[in-house]
Amino acid sequence: MSSNRSGAFRSFVLKETRHILRDVRTLTVLLMLPIVMVLLFGFAIRTDVEDVRLVVVDPSSDVRSADLVRSLRATPVFDIVAVLPASADAESMLREGDADAVIILPPEFAREFQLGTADVMVLTDGINTNFAQSVSMQAGLVINRWQSEQTGRQPLIGISSRMRFNPTLASENLFVPGLLAFVLTLISALMTAISIAREKETGTLELLLVSPLRPLQIVVGKVTPYLLLAFTNAVTTLVVAWLAFRVPIEGSIVFLLAASLLYVLVALAIGVLISTRSDDQRTAMMATLLALLLPTLALSGFVFPISSMPEWLQPVTNVVPATWFIRIVRGIMLKGLTVDLLWKELLILTGMAVLLITISARAFSDRLDP
Repeated sequence: MSSNRSGAFRSFVLKETRHILRDVRTLTVLLMLPIVMVLLFGFAIRTDVEDVRLVVVDPSSDVRSADLVRSLRATPVFDIVAVLPASADAESMLREGDADAVIILPPEFAREFQLGTADVMVLTDGINTNFAQSVSMQAGLVINRWQSEQTGRQPLIGISSRMRFNPTLASENLFVPGLLAFVLTLISALMTAISIAREKETGTLELLLVSPLRPLQIVVGKVTPYLLLAFTNAVTTLVVAWLAFRVPIEGSIVFLLAASLLYVLVALAIGVLISTRSDDQRTAMMATLLALLLPTLALSGFVFPISSMPEWLQPVTNVVPATWFIRIVRGIMLKGLTVDLLWKELLILTGMAVLLITISARAFSDRLDP
């Protein structure tokens, strides 16, 4: 009896092993998943601060201030994008995302430095609090090192830091926009891919093919409920974020919801496209995880600043739809930006939506047509 059970157990294990080996797509995804996760998070998780886009406001343009600007330019931490005579334009660049930090020098920097009364202001974009704090610290180190080289004495320059758009340093102001992108991705892409793959796996999709409905109508019918569900989730997420955490919405709520709807269309198209290449729900789920959910977490700027990633990896973030959506959401919610300042992000998402809907509809039709 014992030998029979052992033989049956070995046969069962062998059967399951063969079943896994026959499912090449799922096996490939399972083997690739840990490799992709290690590489993706290994390169994306960076606490280093490099190539910070810096604007220097230097109203005096004297010898001392010019030398300080040269010292800032020489460090690899900062990339000086502009030296301006007034702070108004610099703060506009910070608000519109053209700069990461602004250093404001006093009007008579050389004289005040000589008297030991110079006060330098460091403004940072507080949307990403950890990054902003690191930038402020690095700016202080460079300025203190420069003045030590000039005088050989204790620091004479007073350095004050101020974070714009998130002065309370509330972490929820950083995470809520990213969570909105993640939730919409989860509902739209993952659930759509699994739903259509389930129809194929159970054979009920063939029943739809003999109906008067065309393949495109079948796709639209399948994704419409998820479109409504995702839009409802967007509204729910924003309401809960405001009630529970008082996350501000400085811009237009109508604009924000319209942008969310556009992103949902992109995610739905990706879900349909994945489902056309998946024979079962498990493969669809794993493929969505690799192709969309992990990049949304690691490469969109949701958690880790894109500017801190390696230079070769930063262009890759541009193909992740959540990258552009998170910029839009943070811009509307925390900075009050309008369409005229976010048109590029909207245009890119629109182009992605049109392209992906066209490709996914064609792929679905090719897969179903005899």
